[in-house]
Amino acid sequence: MAAVAGAIVATFFFPAIPQNEAYHNFADDRPLLGIANCLNVISNAPFLLIGLAGIGFVLRGTRAGGKLFLDPRERWPYFAFFVGVALTAFGSSWYHHQPNDRTLVWDRIPMTIGFMSLVAAVVAERISVRAGIRLLLPLIAIGAGSVVYWDITQAHGHGDLRPYAIAQFGSLLVLLLIFALFPARYTRSMDFVAALAFYGVAKAFEAADKLVFSMGHIVSGHTIKHLFAALSTYWILRMLRLRRPIHSS
Repeated sequence: MAAVAGAIVATFFFPAIPQNEAYHNFADDRPLLGIANCLNVISNAPFLLIGLAGIGFVLRGTRAGGKLFLDPRERWPYFAFFVGVALTAFGSSWYHHQPNDRTLVWDRIPMTIGFMSLVAAVVAERISVRAGIRLLLPLIAIGAGSVVYWDITQAHGHGDLRPYAIAQFGSLLVLLLIFALFPARYTRSMDFVAALAFYGVAKAFEAADKLVFSMGHIVSGHTIKHLFAALSTYWILRMLRLRRPIHSS
């Protein structure tokens, strides 16, 4: 937790990152089926399905062949992760139905729950179960707090995305560092890396929103972004279903 908090504090040595108001101007704003910005709204449905499936799976704590976790406490960071995934479906759908700064808050908070919960999960299974569980709620609070900070500064006319940026991208960096420095206790570590790669693809499509939509005006980059981001969360669920403990000789 100290390292994450320190990283957030360190961002204040750099200039503030304002929210570009053009961010709300998505390429595909077509209403369909009576839904404004329809494809950007309904493309969030996979988050709800995957989130609910993941919540049920980790709470059961078993899979074909035995227990899901070496220590049953390890389920709680993954439970929080899938709660964040499910909530993303609602927050992102609301935001894309009415794109503005106020609804964007409820799009971003569930995502920070997901990012920070994954950090706690990986700490628990690669470093210390006790540390991972103790970090879970403080990390979620830091992540959500980064969005609240942006919201408050935005309301005062000088929005600052630095803490949110470090919560999102810093958590990904922390995950990669833990993978590199600490041994795995379960198989299928590359599934986790693949999930992060899918998220990277999602961010690329987000950046290419208008370019993708210009290619035939069928679907936008942001809609595809939602699908790849959902695939990333599914890959975490798939990993949990398929992996096995690594037994030391």
